[in-house]
Amino acid sequence: MKFRYFYQQFFSHISIILVAFLLLSLLFAHYLENLVYKNKADELISYGKAIISNIDQNPIATAQILSQYNDVLAARKIGFSMFDQDGKIYLVNNRGPAIKALQPKEWRKLTNGQTIIVQSDYKRFGQEGVTFVVLPYLDHGRFIGGVLLTSPISGSSAMISQINKILLYTILLAFGVSFLQSWYLSRIHMKRIKRLREATSQVSSGNYNVHVQSSNFDEIGELAEDFNHMVNKINASMEEIESLENRRRQFMADVSHEMRTPLTTISGVIEGLRNNMIPEEDREKGINLVSKEARRLIRLVNENLDYEKIRSNQIQLYKEEIQLIEILEILQDQLSIQAEEKNNHIVVEADHDVMINADYDRLLQILINITKNSIQFTTNGTIWLRGKSEQNETIIEIEDTGIGIDSNEVENIWHRFYKADLSRRSNPYGEFGLGLSIVKQLVLLHNGTIHVNSEKGKGTKFVIRFPK
Repeated sequence: MKFRYFYQQFFSHISIILVAFLLLSLLFAHYLENLVYKNKADELISYGKAIISNIDQNPIATAQILSQYNDVLAARKIGFSMFDQDGKIYLVNNRGPAIKALQPKEWRKLTNGQTIIVQSDYKRFGQEGVTFVVLPYLDHGRFIGGVLLTSPISGSSAMISQINKILLYTILLAFGVSFLQSWYLSRIHMKRIKRLREATSQVSSGNYNVHVQSSNFDEIGELAEDFNHMVNKINASMEEIESLENRRRQFMADVSHEMRTPLTTISGVIEGLRNNMIPEEDREKGINLVSKEARRLIRLVNENLDYEKIRSNQIQLYKEEIQLIEILEILQDQLSIQAEEKNNHIVVEADHDVMINADYDRLLQILINITKNSIQFTTNGTIWLRGKSEQNETIIEIEDTGIGIDSNEVENIWHRFYKADLSRRSNPYGEFGLGLSIVKQLVLLHNGTIHVNSEKGKGTKFVIRFPK
């Protein structure tokens, strides 16, 4: 059987409020009743003590004192009698009650000097219910009698009944208000949950452009905020998947294009050599061409394998303190021929005391990839290799005066397979858009950061920061 959450909320609120009101009402009614009877008993005790005190002070005027009290107490509908140690009335008050039917336990308490208080009694005095008290009269610690005072409880009962009636009306009114409030709050919660359910259904049907109103007021608001965060993550993931799929397609197109040419060349040269179609003087040139194209294919495979190893943390770094200017000068020597082919100059700027904590081979791989990229897109220009030390990090800057990168493509250069210019299909260095992806992963493995600043037509500047 389905029990809707709305009714669960509603009945839970109502039941809690109802139980709380009933408990409070019962406790209040009990407390009020005790308070009324206690006040009545305290009043009777105060009169009894006053009678005994006045008689002690002027025993000769006992009859006059009792007569005065008789008139005063009769006006308040209070009856009283005095009795001796045997329970017999020794000074008659015609309207006063006789002491009788005290239980042995009560009589023992009385003879021991204790006051007896009975809040309500309907049997002992043959009339309507009364509150009565019995005070002992002691003479130098010896029990010689006492005073009995009675007061009808009809007035107290009427007052208690009236208060209980008012309390009942208050409970009904409060219950009505709480009923409406619980209904309203339950509907609000149900609407919020319904919005989440509808949004979830849309996501399950493939619509990820969903947003629900969120807040940090309560857990439902936090759930809505988490839902929005989840949808944003899914959207980002879907966009990334789509982007990866597009880049995969482009990569496959690039690989097919790039591999077709060297494979065709290799196949043609081998067939020419096999069939003696290549003159003797051109055989060496053909073999060199095959070797060059084979190395080009090997480089493609190695770059892919290297990238996957880095991404899956399958490589281990062997960090050491390296003199930065030494590695920059090695880089300058290795790439000087390639730079000269495009009429570029490589300039090294670093102090001899600048040290860097890194894996030597991987650091050289990072710098070679970036510098080759600068050489590729710079003609008749300058490439600066700079190194400097700050308080907690070593900074490497590689800057060129090349063609630059368009501002809307700067962040994309780190993506795998990405190529800013799709016409660059004969690049001898990092043809397949993997070089800078590998660079970024290696920098991150060193706990470093890398940023690029570029302006179209004015050059590019890479800034690498390694922690000391």
